[in-house]
Amino acid sequence: MANNKIPTTVFVIFGATGDLTYRKLMPALYNLELDNMLPENFSILGVGRSELTKDNLMEKLKEGTVKFSRRAVDDAVWNRLCSNFQYINGDFADQNLYDRVNSAILDLKTAAQDKLNVIIYLAVSPTFFGPITKGLASFPFIKKRDQTRFVFEKPFGHDLKSALDLNKEIMSVLRENQVYRIDHYLGKETVQNILAFRFANSFFEPLWNKNYIEWIQISSLEQVGLEGRGGYYDNSGALRDMIQNHMLQLMCMIAMEPPISFNADEIRNKKADVLHAVRKYEGNEVFQNTVRGQYSAGKVSDELIPAYRDEANVRKDSNTETFAAALMYIDTWRWEGVPFYIRTGKNLSQKATTIAVKFKPAPSYSFPREATGNWQSNLLLFNINPRMDIHLKFQAKVPGQLMQLSQVNMEFDFDKELSANTPEAYEHLIYDVLEGDATLFMRSDQVEAAWQIITPILDAWQNTKALEFPNYTPGSNGPVKADELLARYGHTWLNPGNI
Repeated sequence: MANNKIPTTVFVIFGATGDLTYRKLMPALYNLELDNMLPENFSILGVGRSELTKDNLMEKLKEGTVKFSRRAVDDAVWNRLCSNFQYINGDFADQNLYDRVNSAILDLKTAAQDKLNVIIYLAVSPTFFGPITKGLASFPFIKKRDQTRFVFEKPFGHDLKSALDLNKEIMSVLRENQVYRIDHYLGKETVQNILAFRFANSFFEPLWNKNYIEWIQISSLEQVGLEGRGGYYDNSGALRDMIQNHMLQLMCMIAMEPPISFNADEIRNKKADVLHAVRKYEGNEVFQNTVRGQYSAGKVSDELIPAYRDEANVRKDSNTETFAAALMYIDTWRWEGVPFYIRTGKNLSQKATTIAVKFKPAPSYSFPREATGNWQSNLLLFNINPRMDIHLKFQAKVPGQLMQLSQVNMEFDFDKELSANTPEAYEHLIYDVLEGDATLFMRSDQVEAAWQIITPILDAWQNTKALEFPNYTPGSNGPVKADELLARYGHTWLNPGNI
């Protein structure tokens, strides 16, 4: 049975022939259809520059769905999903393309005979965000503010100025409630569980402040390298690619104040407050509180890894970082003085996205000295990817006649406890767009506030040649200076695989 909550919808994908549609969007739409989450009258309008026939494109997209869907593809469900599939090809600079898109939408509206939601999904390079939005600006469906929504993939801007310019350009056509800036990290179940964990359980929220928390670490570590994306990555780097969006959003989830409701604007207001409160660095402060790295050649599991500068489409003297770490502070009453350590990198020893919260140690003087040899502070660990679980490490007595303490682990495994087949992030987010729920999407002020944090770091790095590059080997934990950054404060990085 189809979802009757959502009216007749046309889902327009600009970039229908691209990798994102192949790997993520169509598998997500298929799984939503399999779960009867899509409306009864649902059409897909693919738009791209490739001269493919509709049948050839559908064959290609089915191949991607078979390969990347979390569940096996049922031909009947696939055929139902694609029963109203169209494809239009053309040049994104040609107004005729947009006239044809509009005509196709009008035909669907006439056939529907009722309210028609129009979702414009821009699975294209950000250079096309402005031109596509303006190309559609004159058509009547744009004026249906509650029925027409645009989804923009990251990156949204290259720095603060470009983000401001892009927001201005698209806001000349759209209203903020029509704009959905997507960050797929926020669609992950474990990330959303942070809000439930914090605000649905009274025993943690009273401790969630500077009085009880010593530090917070947010890590997104990758074992892979560029995977053929040298051209893009060399103009981006780890700071832009990961920290400006994904990791700052994770920090917002862990650090935001309790909302008065789960209204989209209320949640986004609280997250924006966090970003505005993050301390901005100037001049030499950047180099005191941040570390950048770039991998050398090396060997991992008998596989030879070329140095970053030897990768395809990478400049031989590239100053682009493949590793970035930063010490950040949130200057609010709740978080005054609490260090937030953030790091990300490629070709590292493990794949893991985690948030670790270390609590200040409890007093140990009431225990005999021999009992506290393994004394460790309480630790809360959110594993986001590839594992999805939450761990609480605490002290307990070792069985026996003597008072001996040791750290034990309490674990919540999402798949074991609640679901054996967790929906993918894009399924969550696409469904939210269909419903008009913007809670998990970035608002313009959030994007700009994030760039205000990151742009001074980018400027300092770009204006100063990294003479030590390359400074870490593939399969390691990153540059030594990243360890030194924490060592100055008596702290160390937690390596998730060893916790």
